[in-house]
Amino acid sequence: MFAIQYQVAQFIDVLGVFIPIIAILLPVFIVLIVFVYAAKSKKYKYDALIEVSKNVKDTEEISDLLRSFKEGKKSNKDLRRTGLVTLFTGIGLAALDKFGLETGVLFGVGLLVMFIGLGQMIAGYIYPNQPDEITDTVESYEKK
Repeated sequence: MFAIQYQVAQFIDVLGVFIPIIAILLPVFIVLIVFVYAAKSKKYKYDALIEVSKNVKDTEEISDLLRSFKEGKKSNKDLRRTGLVTLFTGIGLAALDKFGLETGVLFGVGLLVMFIGLGQMIAGYIYPNQPDEITDTVESYEKK
């Protein structure tokens, strides 16, 4: 019986050494997985572009496809929308503290988040979308 307890204690000591190592290496593995997935996704995207360009005869359509891939993902950030989401997140935090936890800390955090969302909404109305994006959208619609 004593031998089994000793082996269990020894196993727990060894496990105690590996837990911090795993905790430090886990974010590294997560970042590595994200980069590998992004690289594979990009490769598949360009392989699909090559296959589509083989079947398309119109060079203008191919150049439009290439231009869309080169531009990348435009950040279509509507500050009014993100501000509204942030505002209601703050309201939810404040309500959670007021009606659920009653610690007083989350209410202040909720107010802070609410005012950040309010500021984003005001900025969305003061600074509308970029005119270049509007012009590109109108031109693409006129081509059709």
